[in-house]
Amino acid sequence: MKRTHSPRRLRGLALAALFWAVSVLPARAWPPALEQALFRDAQRLLPAPLARLLQAREETVLEAARSLDLESLTGELQAGRLEPHTLSAADAQMGQAVALMQQRRVGAGLVQLGALLRIAADVSDPALAASQGQLPPEVMSEYYAFIEANLDKIPVVLDDPHALRLRREELGDYWQSLLTRSRDDAGVIRTELFWGGRVVRHQTLDYHSPVFGVGSLAYSRAVTGIAATWLAGWRTVRGDLSGVREPHTLTPGTSTAAAPDTASSPRSPTRNP
Repeated sequence: MKRTHSPRRLRGLALAALFWAVSVLPARAWPPALEQALFRDAQRLLPAPLARLLQAREETVLEAARSLDLESLTGELQAGRLEPHTLSAADAQMGQAVALMQQRRVGAGLVQLGALLRIAADVSDPALAASQGQLPPEVMSEYYAFIEANLDKIPVVLDDPHALRLRREELGDYWQSLLTRSRDDAGVIRTELFWGGRVVRHQTLDYHSPVFGVGSLAYSRAVTGIAATWLAGWRTVRGDLSGVREPHTLTPGTSTAAAPDTASSPRSPTRNP
């Protein structure tokens, strides 16, 4: 006798297949608009010569970052631990960038160096650092939509001044520290954007929400991480370090509106260094 399934069972099988498919898909990274903003804001922490060189290659660098081959990174972000082979691959990318610049192929080397923004940005992202299944895809979409919609309200601050002085060989431990901090924030996103089995739409939240706090910290963490990564490579080739703007220290009672144009000032979506 031919076996048949009830409509309810068929729906259940379809949902199970969809859940399985979603669970094996790579985590979605920062959307293009946020990625571009990170690229531009990270330049504000760089020496003027390096900032100008990267600015002139924005489209090429961002494309290289999106195609950077780090196959196992998604699983490692979800597990909370960067493995030696991934760190070796990232260091090899850095090595290629350094070698090209030492051969006076500065443009090609800068593209290779700039592409490493991907690992620095991704380890700084609490949505990507969430354990597998912790954040449904719809929640991640709402989180990114909320950050993008509120980007003009996020003050870009220097997350860790010491990071801008790191050597190339220290980047692995630094990236891991960023991932650990990001992972600690993932639970806030789920708590605030997934209530009673339903996704909370980002339009219902404002800057008073804990999601804004998490997103704001993650954004500044990524900006600092990207700049620190680029500087480690630039320092290796003895690049020009002149023209670095001193961050403006904000204290309680300081008006951000009166702060000079530095990495501690509120960002402008169209401003470059």
